[in-house]
Amino acid sequence: MSAQTGEHEARLPRAVWVLTATNFLVAVGFGVVIPVLSPFARTFNATVFQLGLVVSLFAAMRLVTSPFATRLAALIGERNAIALGMLIVATTTFLVALSPNLWWLMTFRALGGVGSATFTIAAFNLLLSTTPQHLRGRASGLSQGGFLLGNMAGPAIGGLLGAISLQAPFYFYTVMLLAAGGVAFVMLPARSEPLPTAAATPRRLGEVVRDIRFQAACLAGFSQGWQSIGVRSALVPVIITETFARTTTWSGIAFAIAATVQALSLAPAGLATDRIGRRPVLITAGLICGGASLAMPVAPNVWVMIALLGVYAIGGAMQGTAPSAAVGDVSGGRGGAPAAAYSMTQDLGAIMGPLIVGAIVDASGYFAGFAVGSGILFAGAVVAALIPKNLDRSFLTR
Repeated sequence: MSAQTGEHEARLPRAVWVLTATNFLVAVGFGVVIPVLSPFARTFNATVFQLGLVVSLFAAMRLVTSPFATRLAALIGERNAIALGMLIVATTTFLVALSPNLWWLMTFRALGGVGSATFTIAAFNLLLSTTPQHLRGRASGLSQGGFLLGNMAGPAIGGLLGAISLQAPFYFYTVMLLAAGGVAFVMLPARSEPLPTAAATPRRLGEVVRDIRFQAACLAGFSQGWQSIGVRSALVPVIITETFARTTTWSGIAFAIAATVQALSLAPAGLATDRIGRRPVLITAGLICGGASLAMPVAPNVWVMIALLGVYAIGGAMQGTAPSAAVGDVSGGRGGAPAAAYSMTQDLGAIMGPLIVGAIVDASGYFAGFAVGSGILFAGAVVAALIPKNLDRSFLTR
């Protein structure tokens, strides 16, 4: 193979770069909201369980909407579905800022999940269907990198805005979503065409579900939804502001540092996913994230918490590349129902995690709550270890 040919084969599709840019814009706004969402809900006297409910309702609507989101993207095209979904989330986010009480906040936050499922599943399908198999780890890493680069700036900005007004970050997020939707609509193709190497027909979902690679990816997705999206986002800001008696600015700093570490780890994680296989990266991710989670509730101060968030971020980078690449492998590069099912496992974890852990924390304390998520992460590493090595590395010989 000539150097020129190798360079061409390693070139990522234009759609991946555009999705990375839109992820960045969305993440800046999303990161702004992270440090203030729980404190804002606290102004309505929300309990720890209700804080979890704020996160879970959003994920619940994503879960319910996901099967229809796949059909909608097929009907109107991925580009239009992405733009429409972002418009829905922008509108509901604006209304969250205007909420007069906790129940209105929960309602508008939940409705935002409809738009979130619409644009994330369409974007995931577009990523899988336009990226060759040997580049999926790196494409997933780059796409996740856009989100994480936004999260570097977002939480810090959110902490500063939150010190002025707890509503201001939600207005900022609204603007970022509208900008991201505009970029997607202008720069993405209306519809994606399957690559020549894609499966001629999509694999049946039942066949995909029986594939150990898909099972490992879904368990990793479930644990990511449970611990990263749900428990960590809902409870770490509360520990920092209430246990360590720090302001929301410190929550923003902590998550910004973690996002920086994760962003720096994405390129190596994506390259490892493509070069040595999905299996070892999935195993390592589960072990790192599980260990860091177990230590978070016993952190003696905010500095140790920040360090643990950084360690978790290294495993989080691996969770952002290997599972999605594995889903692309088992679906034959066509996404569709397997991509939606994988997304739903993440949402299911994000629904169950904050609710169950919130109740556990209220009854038994933070350590018991975080330990449950650590157990799920460790279980994901065990299932990944069951993937046959030859099956995991089969794409490397093509």
